[in-house]
Amino acid sequence: MPYREIARAWEAFHQDGIASSVVRPAVLASWQRSRQHAITASRSEAPLVSEAELHRRRQQNTRLIAAARPAMDEARHLLSDARSMLILTDTEGTILETEGDARAVDTGQEVKLQRGGLWCEAQIGTNAIGTALACGRPVQIHAAEHFCASVQRWTCAAAPVRHPGHGAVIGAVDVSGSTDTFNPQNLAHAVALAQQIEAVLGRRMEMEHEQVLRHFLSKRSLWLSEEILAFGRSGALIYSTDRALKEVIRRNAHFIADGRLAALNDVAPAAWAERVAALLPGASVEIVREDGEEIGGVVVLHAPRKPRPVMREATREPEVLPFETIIGDSPVMREVREKARRMAESGLPILLEGETGVGKEVFARAIHGGRAPCGPFVPLNCGGLPRDLIASELFGYEKGAFTGADTAGKQGKVEAADGGLLCLDEIGEMPLELQSYLLRVLEDGVVYRVGGHTGRRVNLRLVSMTNRDLSGEVAAGRFRKDLFYRIAALRLRIPPLRERGADVALLLDHFGRSASARAGLPPPRFSPAAHAALMAYGWPGNVRELRNVVDMLVAMGGTGCDADALIDIADLPQEIREETTGTARATDLKAVEEAAIRAAVDACGGNLSRAARRLGIARSTLYMRLSALER
Repeated sequence: MPYREIARAWEAFHQDGIASSVVRPAVLASWQRSRQHAITASRSEAPLVSEAELHRRRQQNTRLIAAARPAMDEARHLLSDARSMLILTDTEGTILETEGDARAVDTGQEVKLQRGGLWCEAQIGTNAIGTALACGRPVQIHAAEHFCASVQRWTCAAAPVRHPGHGAVIGAVDVSGSTDTFNPQNLAHAVALAQQIEAVLGRRMEMEHEQVLRHFLSKRSLWLSEEILAFGRSGALIYSTDRALKEVIRRNAHFIADGRLAALNDVAPAAWAERVAALLPGASVEIVREDGEEIGGVVVLHAPRKPRPVMREATREPEVLPFETIIGDSPVMREVREKARRMAESGLPILLEGETGVGKEVFARAIHGGRAPCGPFVPLNCGGLPRDLIASELFGYEKGAFTGADTAGKQGKVEAADGGLLCLDEIGEMPLELQSYLLRVLEDGVVYRVGGHTGRRVNLRLVSMTNRDLSGEVAAGRFRKDLFYRIAALRLRIPPLRERGADVALLLDHFGRSASARAGLPPPRFSPAAHAALMAYGWPGNVRELRNVVDMLVAMGGTGCDADALIDIADLPQEIREETTGTARATDLKAVEEAAIRAAVDACGGNLSRAARRLGIARSTLYMRLSALER
């Protein structure tokens, strides 16, 4: 690239408005936009938003920041000696996060290439961040290609980040450094990072959609005579029947567009019900929340002359679970259940350890109800919130603590759990700087809201949960030793599903009956081969994965949901078929089936009728297979 010629072209453009052909068209177009924005070449730095405004913009982009966290953490190490840094911005070019070489981060402050800096073209002219956002595609801007002279010591490459659902630009990632760090590969790096963030957002969106579908299935029996649409954030359509779509179009032809509930695209969750009521006469909305945040909802198209309430929120009421409702007859589960019962009676802080999906929250709820009076059950996922929001969610805040704060202030989770149990999930994700505050609250029994100076006394029990090795985190300096000893007075490991033997069969039966009852269908029945495959599968996602698989089989109308048909191998998810097919080749599928049958018979104490029901086969079929095994 002829950079000296570009420098001369830059001078000619600023002095005489001459557009040279040596300048790339994208850069020249950006220069022209910069001039239209009345940006001068002598502008020395980008403007900064106030701390309060930065807090507000970060709150608006919590999901983007959380999705970018792995990439930012990786950049902290990869760029530590590269004289470069990684930058995350919102759609307006506001810098939300920076990570990388400390030298680059410090130098960036000279031109306000830092948190709160505004790097859209309208504020600082041509630069990779602003130009990528303006044109909606990746771009690399080097040295004299920048519109302002003070920024020409930098080389930068940026790529827009797009929403995984509707594809709109929601931010940008940028790799910036001094001009002597220029590398054409930086643009490919920025594109890869943007795709990584989009993939994380996509996976989280899929998980939310599954949660909305589970809620829909749990309530389907209440709406058998009505048509239903399930939707996610920004109106993404998750589920609908053809009849429901036709009915919506009949009532309002513009309500749905491009496979989305377009009418909800730009509406805050608090206004979903009002918007639906105004545009779809006779319809209501049931909002689905997860950890107190709206993730979607269900539109119910009520039949004429049968008015329903406009809005019926689906909140998670505190649920007291007896230990007897925890499913599992394996020796390891019986032992863990009894330990948890004794721990609950003690009232001491408990640390539940185990892989993702093993059912730690189910144990937490049982522990909550294991000592009377139990009071409220208040959960908080420490890993599901950006670090800036954890403090206000956990400790609450006073009015005026920051821009956008509730005018009356807000009670935090600690206060809400007074007299009950505070359940901190993913405690290992809590930022180090907040751990000391939590320790002080636990030791003193007094909580101070963010921005406040008045202590509020609280009396609560604590259950913490983690899928990490917190002892290792303490040794690595990522978790406070004193807090670890405070929250882990008692420790309980919840075993993964692969260690629980025949409990898989019990859970298949339980989730199958629950899902089918919600959908108004007969319980699913599995062929011996399918049942054996499910028993042999490793279940890396544990109980949660098993429940999702069963819900999927029922929701998708698996053949086993018909009265006379069975769910067979072909109906199972691909990952189960692939893993168990390999297992079958190595160990013989008949041996796997034999193990499943014997495990079911043993679990039922030799009662063949119960064993047949557990296996999902007829008693006569079980007799035949047992006879074959004895030959």
